[in-house]
Amino acid sequence: MNNNALHKLSYGLFVLTARMDGCDNGCIVNTVIQVTTEPNRIAVAVNKQNYTHEMICNTAKFNVSVLTESSKFATYKHWGFRSGRDVDKTEEISFCRVKNDVIYIAEETNAYISAKVVKAIDLGTHTLFIADVTDCDVLGDDESVTYSYYHKNIKSAPAPKVKKGFICTVCGYVYEGETLPDDFICPWCKHPASDFKPL
Repeated sequence: MNNNALHKLSYGLFVLTARMDGCDNGCIVNTVIQVTTEPNRIAVAVNKQNYTHEMICNTAKFNVSVLTESSKFATYKHWGFRSGRDVDKTEEISFCRVKNDVIYIAEETNAYISAKVVKAIDLGTHTLFIADVTDCDVLGDDESVTYSYYHKNIKSAPAPKVKKGFICTVCGYVYEGETLPDDFICPWCKHPASDFKPL
């Protein structure tokens, strides 16, 4: 079995927000879908370890902010790489509060959806919340980001290791080392050390 086939499924990326006991919080999720139009319902899968999961279990309401291709990696770090149990994720971000008293993210998004949970299904590590849409609006025209787009264009790649060395300006040969000997001759084009520059 080739599990890479599952990577071909299309996913979006969203900020899922909730509010409990006067505290706002949110996390990044990649599984939000509309499941029916009559009634208008969506489903969202949330990891049970997320504080947002606990808040939704207790309040049965949430908002989804649809992230766009213009979203920055810092946004994913802010909402996805730390816990709302430890930090206030609403600090230094732009948000709006709507009818259900839950915030949505006002920047780098093109829509928000408010929802009320009608059923929760235990999936082991996650809970699938089925919810009625109670409010929604379009915020912009930028394309929604997909999981694939995020990995190819937004996620920070590890910085390449910088080699110590010199490159021949004539043929591109690379000499690796801290210093280039004065009498070095390029093995490819036979030019002298004077035709090399540091990497």
